[in-house]
Amino acid sequence: MNGGAVTVVRALLDALGPHGTLVVPAQSSDLSDPAEWGNPPVPEEWWDRIRATMPPYDPLITPTLGVGVIPETVRTWPGALRSAHPQTSFAALGPRAREITAGHAPDCRLGERSPLARLEELGARVLLLGTGYGTCTAFHLAEYRVPGPLVRVGRPAPGGGWETATEVSISSEPFEELGRDFERERPVLRGEVGAADARLFPVPDAVAYAEEWLTARRPVTQGFPHPRD
Repeated sequence: MNGGAVTVVRALLDALGPHGTLVVPAQSSDLSDPAEWGNPPVPEEWWDRIRATMPPYDPLITPTLGVGVIPETVRTWPGALRSAHPQTSFAALGPRAREITAGHAPDCRLGERSPLARLEELGARVLLLGTGYGTCTAFHLAEYRVPGPLVRVGRPAPGGGWETATEVSISSEPFEELGRDFERERPVLRGEVGAADARLFPVPDAVAYAEEWLTARRPVTQGFPHPRD
């Protein structure tokens, strides 16, 4: 496409108009515990040194990782705001950007105190552009509403050093199957943008369906506090 990601972002902003807000995942998963790295793994004797020297999250300069060139383009767009979570932030452009990105709790990657919950409340829509349901971030909000295990997540601390936070365990592994079922049973607009397949659907519909779907398939767990408690 002539103009690449810049053309795409401009087209999305034109489609939304002056009253619409564009929101993208701006994840920085490289700010993570080297003990969990697998692509490639690093020797255990390096772990302490990596933890000691890893730069802390800065919403202005920390780049995105693994979410594509369009989110990175939005993150660096004039006027963009970014939420505070050091690993699973969101970037937004538009009149409701501050409302959506504010208050992203450091121990809530993609749950009730994240921009995902604000998007659900506002009746936002998901656009999957050139990607499948395996990358549908909205489904993760449902994981926070289905009781499951908690995990310890390591990352660089804001003032330097290292910290760990207790988080809900999340995984996108079942999302392709979940998405296929969702598309069969709920309204999803499909089309093409250039050579890319596109899907458009409401965040509330996706989260509600995913919560039912995951509840029916996730093993019953005992002894874990519910993330809403």
